[in-house]
Amino acid sequence: MKPLSIVVTVAAVVLVAAIGWLLGPGAAWWLVHVDGVTGLTGKDLAAAVDAVRGRVLAVATGLAALAAVYYTARNADTARRTFQLGERGHDTDRYGKAVEQLGNAEAPVRLAGLYALEQLAQNNRALRQTIVDVITAYLRMPYTPPTDDDQKDAGPAVPRAAIGGRAEPPGGRDPREERQVRLAAQRILTTHLRGPAPAQRRRRQRATPPPDEFWPNILLDLTEALLIDFDFRECRVNKAAFAGATFNGNAHFEEATFNGDAHFDGSTLNGDAHFDGSAFNGDAHFDGSAFNGDAHFEGATLKRGASLYFDGAIFNRCARFGKARFHGTTFDGGPWFHFDRDAPKRGTRFRRITFNGDAWFDGATFDGDAHFDGSAFNGDAHFEGATLKRGASLYFDGAIFNRCARFDKATFDGDASFHGTSFDGGARFDGATFDDGVSFHGAIFNSGTSFEEATFKRGASLYFDKAAFNGDVRFRQTAFNGYTSFHETRFNDSARFAWAIFNGDALFVGADFDSNASFVGATFKRGTRFVGATFKRGAQFDKASFNGDASFVGATFKRGTRFRGATFNGRTSFERVLQSQRVHLDGAFVASEAIGAEHEWPPGWRMEPDGEGGAVLRRGVAPDA
Repeated sequence: MKPLSIVVTVAAVVLVAAIGWLLGPGAAWWLVHVDGVTGLTGKDLAAAVDAVRGRVLAVATGLAALAAVYYTARNADTARRTFQLGERGHDTDRYGKAVEQLGNAEAPVRLAGLYALEQLAQNNRALRQTIVDVITAYLRMPYTPPTDDDQKDAGPAVPRAAIGGRAEPPGGRDPREERQVRLAAQRILTTHLRGPAPAQRRRRQRATPPPDEFWPNILLDLTEALLIDFDFRECRVNKAAFAGATFNGNAHFEEATFNGDAHFDGSTLNGDAHFDGSAFNGDAHFDGSAFNGDAHFEGATLKRGASLYFDGAIFNRCARFGKARFHGTTFDGGPWFHFDRDAPKRGTRFRRITFNGDAWFDGATFDGDAHFDGSAFNGDAHFEGATLKRGASLYFDGAIFNRCARFDKATFDGDASFHGTSFDGGARFDGATFDDGVSFHGAIFNSGTSFEEATFKRGASLYFDKAAFNGDVRFRQTAFNGYTSFHETRFNDSARFAWAIFNGDALFVGADFDSNASFVGATFKRGTRFVGATFKRGAQFDKASFNGDASFVGATFKRGTRFRGATFNGRTSFERVLQSQRVHLDGAFVASEAIGAEHEWPPGWRMEPDGEGGAVLRRGVAPDA
């Protein structure tokens, strides 16, 4: 016997003996020594002793009742455990039979096995993950979908063995029947993974599933599976593996939630792919994926601390990421973002992607670094209204835009790099705002380019060094509030900077203007340098204002260049200009504060007082000393 049982038994024997003694001669002893009653005789003594025995009997009755309750509960617990052991054994038998049915050659038997597993998982939470693993393993098994000829020739989808004169197909499975089995397996999974929506999504959830039907905290492994018309809308899983999977028909992941890592790397989506409003709370991998239909990621969210990878992916039709939000690890988080100096980078990577259809990122928000390095946009690229948050960076280095690239009204609060990018179909940055450094170093613009009414804020350095504009470029009314450099930039078509404002230094050193260049009404508030620039088709600086020093040293003017109504408020130099006779300064003004500066005017030009403290430039015999 166990020590506890021995103690309980001895205590029970002692308790019974004590009760028996108190019901006998011990009652008189209790009356005298415990109750302290003495001096009673006759009937009074007998009544007092009977009262003691009554109390002892009542206590004994209560203890007997408690013992009965204890032993009844113990027996019930034993019975419950026995029942549970029996149920487990029964569940094990049912599980084994259901799994065996999945290997049957007959489609109805396989279907029965699936539904038996579903019911078993619904009744036994401990078996849910195991049963999900079995169903996903079934979907990962090799399968060849029916061909068009099979569809036309086959007739009703019933077991072929039941059709007279038809031989059983190789392997014993009709692909049409197997399709139905696989669709049932998919429905079982998605039905029980479609959980209650978060509060912000409940209004637009199509139907609230019963709470007991949802299987939470499931890990889903459909690696290299062939999935048909897969509907994962509003489903929630911890981790999901679709790496190498093939999706035939449209794939629906709208409003799906991935609480752990999601792997779609190397997957093939042959129909439209819908990830609208989906939430990736862990890393999401789409590396090397092929989207052969339209891809929709509108309103998708990448949470803080997570990374999104599309390296080497191919979008053969339209790709839409409008209003998507890519969070990361700092503040609101950010793709490829530093949590601190020692933290690893996190982020969004679209490196070396091919977009064969239109790509829509309009209204997308990048709270951290995003990489599109080396990507090819073979359709229109839409980034209208996109936002790059402060502290983040956006990289398009070496990317190719074969059609129109639109960044109208986009906001770049972080660095943006277009180093060596090719814009073959036109680039539009109208109304865009740049609040940090932006580089188009070595970029090639083969069609029309427009930065009209764009704003480069103070502290936002702009580099177009060695870029080439092979189509016309418009910077009309653009505000350059920081350092601006067009060093050795080639303008092979018209360049329009009319009414632009340069609040920081403006450098056009070695720039080559092969066509007309217009700076009409432009304002240069700090130093301006056109040193060594070449104007082959003429330029207009009419009504331009040079509020800082202006240098055209060594510039070449091959056609007429006008400065009519221009104002020079600082030191101006046209020293060593070539073909200076092409420069027309008629009506240009020199402000009073610049009268005493050492100017170098083209040969034949001089300053004449204008009667208001300033001077007007006139053609004369020699420049004013």
